[in-house]
Amino acid sequence: MLNRDIKLGNFVIGDNHAPFVIAEMSGNHNQSLERALEIVQAAAKSGAHALKLQTYTADTMTIKGALTIEDPDSLWKGRELYELYEEAYTPWEWHKPIFDLAKELGMVAFSTPFDETAVDFLEDLGVEAYKIASFENTDWPLLKKVAQTKKPVIMSTGAATIADIDDAVRILRSNGCTDLVLLKCTSTYPSTPKTTNLNTIPHLKQVFTCHVGLSDHTMGIGAAVASVALGARVVEKHFTLSRADGGVDSAFSMEPEEMKALVIESERAFQSLGIVQFNVQEAEKKSLRYKRSLYAVEEIKSGEVFTKQNIRAIRPGDGLATKFYDIIIGKKASKNIEKGTPLSWDNI
Repeated sequence: MLNRDIKLGNFVIGDNHAPFVIAEMSGNHNQSLERALEIVQAAAKSGAHALKLQTYTADTMTIKGALTIEDPDSLWKGRELYELYEEAYTPWEWHKPIFDLAKELGMVAFSTPFDETAVDFLEDLGVEAYKIASFENTDWPLLKKVAQTKKPVIMSTGAATIADIDDAVRILRSNGCTDLVLLKCTSTYPSTPKTTNLNTIPHLKQVFTCHVGLSDHTMGIGAAVASVALGARVVEKHFTLSRADGGVDSAFSMEPEEMKALVIESERAFQSLGIVQFNVQEAEKKSLRYKRSLYAVEEIKSGEVFTKQNIRAIRPGDGLATKFYDIIIGKKASKNIEKGTPLSWDNI
């Protein structure tokens, strides 16, 4: 049974629709509204269907002194968490001009709220949907607040057990969420293909009976395109003008030409899925002539025996099918046959 389609702006998320591609700005504006608006324009030009922000402040995320990142593999090793969020957050007064431009350029504009005040703020802006980040997928009060808006919810499933995901889905649905998309996500930055585990995607779809997708932190488009074959109908990638410009998320963000390639290739991947098909398609019928068939490759006199020297399987397919080769060898020609003649039963 198909899940019901989810309408967002001029786009549809559904089993029978091409993937919905989200460009995540995150902190790549580098604290410049002008740059943020340039990112919106670049995302639209690249063909992205949605532009997503993150709505928080350092104070709604953490408190000063709570944590210094010590992971030696982290892009943010040595950074104090509060200070990192001060640098990365999108000023709330920027949301409206960013959203307005995205909508003007034909994209869906929405955000990830990180606390209940962010939900209230985004409701005032009239967002069409909400994203739940992986690190918030166990924040039950936030899940309830978002679900109660009755807007579609797209939730990443990184850093969560299947029990965590089940709890989150139950809370969302019991509080009014009827349109849900779960995104397979690996919460490392960047992540690697080996830790992406795309085979989880159809399992998510089966277990939770909802649309599925991928929140992708790998480099390039390979994992995202592959996910479409496994049922992903939403693909989210961090987006920037240029990784060389720096910024908190730039190292694992996609540039405009890469985003353009992702939109094109993910749609091609979707189109290529088609149906289970073993017959000769209408589009292939003209090509049937280029299959091999049996031809006289030497002049053959009436009464002469057909041999491996005077008949062969060659292209085109205008003669007898090659499956009759062993039957015809040793038989006699019923008439004179010129070299290059396709064999028929009349010749035998």
